[in-house]
Amino acid sequence: MKLTITFFGCSKLDSYLCLQQTQHLIMKNIVIGNDHAGTDYKKAIVTHLEAQGYAVENYGTDSSESVDYPDFVHPVALAVESEKVSFGIIICGSGNGASMTANKHQKVRAALCWTKEIVALARQHNDANILSIPARFTSIPQAIAMVDTFLSTEFEGGRHQNRVAKIACS
Repeated sequence: MKLTITFFGCSKLDSYLCLQQTQHLIMKNIVIGNDHAGTDYKKAIVTHLEAQGYAVENYGTDSSESVDYPDFVHPVALAVESEKVSFGIIICGSGNGASMTANKHQKVRAALCWTKEIVALARQHNDANILSIPARFTSIPQAIAMVDTFLSTEFEGGRHQNRVAKIACS
């Protein structure tokens, strides 16, 4: 009798390759949330990401009517916190309220960024997993460039790993 162990539908022999493929799929899934200030940004970013093969789950408003940003940021942070996805993007007028809201969640490291250089450092040194974009202080092309930098920059680890491990409160 032959025993076959499966992992995500793969046999034990294929489990490492299957795990890599599963991790790649998680990396290609992005969640996004926005308030009324970020609707046009979100639409442009979603179009850009989908053209690159990402699956984007939209938790944001599609309206310019005033809304409360926490209602649209908490679902993004929960998806990252639960490791449903590796990365999230949040957008509000200043980026501050969205970032503060997301950072209330364990395992979330939301970085408020307004240049590609800050985005790169947030990923390299802080292992940021949510990008917070200030719609009133960046242009849409700038925001798209920041998203590309966010998704293509790796965490450096090393001396930064110990610091990142000290961020969580519990």
